[in-house]
Amino acid sequence: MAIKIRLTRTGRKKAAYFRLVVADSRYPRDGRVIEYLGRYQPLQPNDNLKIKEERALYWLDKGAIPTDTARSLLRRTGLLRQFHELRHGPSVKPGHEKYHQAKEKSPEAPKPAPAPAPEPAADAPAES
Repeated sequence: MAIKIRLTRTGRKKAAYFRLVVADSRYPRDGRVIEYLGRYQPLQPNDNLKIKEERALYWLDKGAIPTDTARSLLRRTGLLRQFHELRHGPSVKPGHEKYHQAKEKSPEAPKPAPAPAPEPAADAPAES
């Protein structure tokens, strides 16, 4: 059974409202679902997005594969990074902390001074 995290459409015509759900990939888009994970209202200000974080992480750990749109919503909330860090550890490898801290603190590298213009040759005879 292939489990997907995907969106189902609800709401009325021209006023879409989506639910983030866990469903078997063989079911139709608005068909039977296993669990509701959240909601997404794209027409509201600030893209009104609510997700049950614990349950989403649970299903990702169980192997549920998010669709492209669901993946972008999970990325927006930071759940994909959190899942990656739970599974693989922190993103910064040991020994690289100093590099990342220095890179964040240092301002832009100073630009080198332009080379001075060459002086005219003094060997030339002066006109009188």
